Amino acid sequence: MSDSSLQERDDHCRRGNEERKQRYPSEQEHRRERSGDRDRHRDHSDRRKNPNERPGVRGHERERDVQNIREQQAEREFYNERRREHRQNNEGGGVDQNPELGQSDNKPKEKAAVNKEKPSFELSGALLEDTNTFRGVVIKYSEPPEARIPKKRWRLYPFKNDEFLPVMYIHRQSAYLLGRHRRIADIPIDHPSCSKQHAVFQYRLVEYTRADGTVGRRVRPYIIDLGSGNGTFLNNQRIEPQRYYELKEKDVLKFGFSSREYVLLHESSDKSEANTKDDDEEEEKEEESDS
Repeated sequence: MSDSSLQERDDHCRRGNEERKQRYPSEQEHRRERSGDRDRHRDHSDRRKNPNERPGVRGHERERDVQNIREQQAEREFYNERRREHRQNNEGGGVDQNPELGQSDNKPKEKAAVNKEKPSFELSGALLEDTNTFRGVVIKYSEPPEARIPKKRWRLYPFKNDEFLPVMYIHRQSAYLLGRHRRIADIPIDHPSCSKQHAVFQYRLVEYTRADGTVGRRVRPYIIDLGSGNGTFLNNQRIEPQRYYELKEKDVLKFGFSSREYVLLHESSDKSEANTKDDDEEEEKEEESDS
């Protein structure tokens, strides 16, 4: 190999090294420029999202948020501690205490005694009330001034298809309300054809003429229909509504379409006629003395 060729090769290698040295710093600068452009682009996008945000504000906001969270936690723990103390005081002393004012309420709580009303199947005495309202229900009937409690002990004997039912003693009041409304009825009638306030059995002090022509007074039983839908029947005859009908011993009453019959008797019904007359005279004397 000649000297000229060796010299050319050395020159070529030298030029290649110089070019590489020149190219290397330019690549590093290019990389730095690219990373700087990337950071500027990120800052620009952040400012575009938050135009009012200043550089360095984000760090302050984070610190402020952390401080607010700590304050909220401390306040929550404070109130939880007060609640626990209040609960312990209530469980230990049985005293109601206001957590805000710190005042205790030592007033005892009185429990109202609840008296449950038991069902009563006795005569209610609704028509003996001074007003026409009984147990929240308006009564259609008012007793007349001549209403009296009888001295004679009248009774009603109910029968249903020849079946004997318990006797009803109807001498303790001056009037008895018959009807389907069990809340106010003195004598309940459960048949669906009967009205809620069907009829009234009323005792009245009335005048009568004796055999010698003189006038006396005595208490007699009457029945009055209160305008019921299916009527009241006296000895199988329908009576007119709102009108008194005098009842006699052994009269039979029926109400609506019920098959139940009520026979009117008294304690002296099984005695002789002479004893019955004596009872009537004694009753008349007692009524005259009372009047």
